[in-house]
Amino acid sequence: MNKFLLGLTIAAGFAVLVMAQGKINPTDPQPTCNMCPGTYIPLSELEAYTKKAIAEKLIDQQVRDIEIGKAHVGIGMVHRGKLDKPAPNSVAEHDLVSEVYHIVSGTATLVLGPDITNRQRRPGTLRTVIEFNGPGNNGSEIRNGKAYDLKPGDVVVIPAGTGHWFTKIDDHIDYLMVRIDPDKATPLRSEAQSKEYLSKPAPREQ
Repeated sequence: MNKFLLGLTIAAGFAVLVMAQGKINPTDPQPTCNMCPGTYIPLSELEAYTKKAIAEKLIDQQVRDIEIGKAHVGIGMVHRGKLDKPAPNSVAEHDLVSEVYHIVSGTATLVLGPDITNRQRRPGTLRTVIEFNGPGNNGSEIRNGKAYDLKPGDVVVIPAGTGHWFTKIDDHIDYLMVRIDPDKATPLRSEAQSKEYLSKPAPREQ
């Protein structure tokens, strides 16, 4: 046996040995996001979004939109001011994007439910539709919805297709938003894009 064949034989034997020890198994599930980096967002950046919202009278702002393989995950910061009664047609619903709220400060009443009255398609030209939460509808009320009194530390999960409706905000409410976007309806947003956005006045809807 020449040296080349001997080398191949040794390499093959070593591969079999390693696989037998469980260190390499080609039948194991493979990561859905191959060699993707992790993402870190410091508290200071999140707080900068809340300060910007208050200063510029903004509500919803997207901090990141991250590729995770089979989906995108969006991270947003939302600030809502005092609300004595619901605004007209303020029920929101998203066709493709599910949302998770983590309440940071303030208290409010949120109604959830899938049965929305007077559905009206949200214009596809809106920045929130294009960049934040994809296509969906607004409506006037939620039939047989369930009301939740939100406070700091609470978490709310809102599946795609479920109406969500703030009916009262006592003074304000700030929450971190996690958007789950399996259809990748919204574009990626990087740390550099976030820093650029924070460095100047936010664009307004046309």
